[in-house]
Amino acid sequence: MDQLTTLHTNFTAFDWAIVIVFLVASTVAGMWAMRYISDMEDYVVAGRSVKTYLGVASMIAAELGLVTVMYSAQKGFACGFSAFAIALLSAIAGWIVGLTGFIVVPLRRMGVMTIPEFYERRFSRGLRVFGGIILAASGILNMGMFLKADSLFITSVVGMTSDTQLKITMSIILGLVLLYTTVGGMISVVFTDYLQYAVMSVGLVVTSVILMTRFGWGHVVSSVVELKGDAGFNPLLPESGLGPVYLVWMLFLGFIGACVWQTSVMRATSAENEHVVRRTYSWGAVGFLIRFLIPYFWGICALVYMAQHPDLKAIFLPEGAEADSSVQLRAMPIALSNLLPAGLIGLLTAGMLAAAMSTYNTYLHTWSAVLTQDLVAPLCGNQLSSRARIIIARIIMCLIAFFLLVWGLWYPLGEHLWDYMAITGAIYFTGAFATLVGGIYWKGASRAGAYGAFLCGFITVLGLSPVQKALGIQWRSEYVGLGVTLLACVAMVVLSLLFPDPEKECG
Repeated sequence: MDQLTTLHTNFTAFDWAIVIVFLVASTVAGMWAMRYISDMEDYVVAGRSVKTYLGVASMIAAELGLVTVMYSAQKGFACGFSAFAIALLSAIAGWIVGLTGFIVVPLRRMGVMTIPEFYERRFSRGLRVFGGIILAASGILNMGMFLKADSLFITSVVGMTSDTQLKITMSIILGLVLLYTTVGGMISVVFTDYLQYAVMSVGLVVTSVILMTRFGWGHVVSSVVELKGDAGFNPLLPESGLGPVYLVWMLFLGFIGACVWQTSVMRATSAENEHVVRRTYSWGAVGFLIRFLIPYFWGICALVYMAQHPDLKAIFLPEGAEADSSVQLRAMPIALSNLLPAGLIGLLTAGMLAAAMSTYNTYLHTWSAVLTQDLVAPLCGNQLSSRARIIIARIIMCLIAFFLLVWGLWYPLGEHLWDYMAITGAIYFTGAFATLVGGIYWKGASRAGAYGAFLCGFITVLGLSPVQKALGIQWRSEYVGLGVTLLACVAMVVLSLLFPDPEKECG
């Protein structure tokens, strides 16, 4: 793979200047938001004053990170136009949540700052701590591949050949995000997301237009027909790498990403009112669609580009086999670094770094807030002042950042990046889905049922490639995820009926 790091790139000193100016501007803007922080509510949920336009932009920016572009492009490269079905299902799920207010409106109505806070109000403080630990552990593990994916993009586009250069660059980026997020909290996250959203949008649109002009729609379609056949267009075919069960899993993940995953729910709890919550999700559904469609198209264009160059085709499209996941992730940035002119490649890189930073600041802020509010504070008897909570959140944020640097270099990615993220997230959200739905919409839901549902989530680790290799099994991730979700729902119902809460009996 050494030959990939020495390939030609159009990245120049002018492109570096564009990237550096953007990084400085984002950091200054994030630090400037510090003046609006007065207490923990300002720090965690921006004083619950986020309006629709800012909420939509922030949600799209947070959910369209560089890692999103990377794993989506990988799906487009591997599955062709069949991958578009995932984008459609994600948009449908987000739109339904906005239309119905499913889960997110009741949470906003209760005025909670984090999902585990709901667990305490509905069930018990113990469940809040337990759920908060699982949520944060799952989310941080889910975030563990962000730096690895982003480093592959930077390496391929910029032409870095040294691991030391790569580590220093990524550490600087993470450090800048850490600086303004620890200082400004949710206000910095939302404010800088808006700035990053604007830069990212320009990069996405301009790059897509150039790719369309460069290849032409007809040529792209005919190339996918030649390379993938019907499987490149029909997601129901097993050869597409998707299939009916996988699509059901994707629809469910769309709901999870909209109304159960804490980073998205943070936008609902930060909204000005319930009406803004619904509009944010309804309009954000368009963003959920775009965040997949554009990177899928880039991945498909990378597929066409690699097929045109025999040397690259031998690496990325080996005869009779599928290239390693880390190799596939490099296809899109390598193609773009050769297709885009100098100057524009710098704008694109700034946009992608904007996407990366908006995701890092959201996730760092979210998981540090969860651990502070739902683990440390309850264990201290909720006697901590707002100032103490903010300091603790900042310390935890730094520890999480250190983990990201270590885990991103250590974990052997054996599956598609998207499937890794789905399974690591499922450690939490399979049980959380059953607990939230039961707790909000069923009076008979009990603590025992909630604990049982959360414990079921640990079974999803069987969907990870290294775990399967260790156990000598080959189970498709969608079967593991859907099976565990069903098991968690059954556990919630059965255990709630067998072990109702004492106060429910008295009522």
